[in-house]
Amino acid sequence: MNRPARPLIAIPARFSASTSALRYGAEVNARALIEAVWRAGGEPVTIHPHAPGGRADPALVAARLARFDGVLLPGGGDLAPSRYGSDPVHGSTYDVDAEQDGFDLSVALQALHAGLPLLAVCRGAQVVNVALGGTLREHLAGWRREHRNLVHQVEIQPGSSLYAITGAPVVTASCYHHQGVDRVGAGLTVTAKAADGTREAFELPGRQGWFTGVQWHPEDTARQDPAQQALFDAHVRAAGQRW
Repeated sequence: MNRPARPLIAIPARFSASTSALRYGAEVNARALIEAVWRAGGEPVTIHPHAPGGRADPALVAARLARFDGVLLPGGGDLAPSRYGSDPVHGSTYDVDAEQDGFDLSVALQALHAGLPLLAVCRGAQVVNVALGGTLREHLAGWRREHRNLVHQVEIQPGSSLYAITGAPVVTASCYHHQGVDRVGAGLTVTAKAADGTREAFELPGRQGWFTGVQWHPEDTARQDPAQQALFDAHVRAAGQRW
């Protein structure tokens, strides 16, 4: 079987109530994210989130992912707090969608099980954490814990894969989130933190296949910042090595 010139990277779509170019609701992904994957040499493919009633069929998700070389879980709205046992819902929680949650959580588990190279961005990193039994803080309260629409420095753990990828002990990260990881999921290791202690990156030591999760949005600055583009480069490179 002839392989395509570029590794195929599956990216679950995000539901959008409206867009400027379409008359109806849409399924979208951020252009900056798509372009970062393309610059890295990947073929980004947006896939439809299918999880009727908020529950995805694991076998169907696995079959859909089998044709891809890597998976990218992008940012988006909040996970439903019920997915990690939190109640009541904080008033700041927004854009919760049961089908989106069910599909993303299943994609995370199936990608990890299959050893597919997986890059998880912002919400995506939170999805992986919850899929592995972790929990989230529903709202990072106080000015010292504000990470919405903020650019700040992140300190990376020496010896981590993230350190090797970025080639730097500190990177400048573009953040847009009001939630964060609380209890860390099974097997995950924290590999970067913000100055306020917020956990900003995660790895799965010993896991078969490449995985990196970051709480920030590397696509925001990847065009200008080689350290951020390096995340996409490493992901696509790992995907290409599966051929």
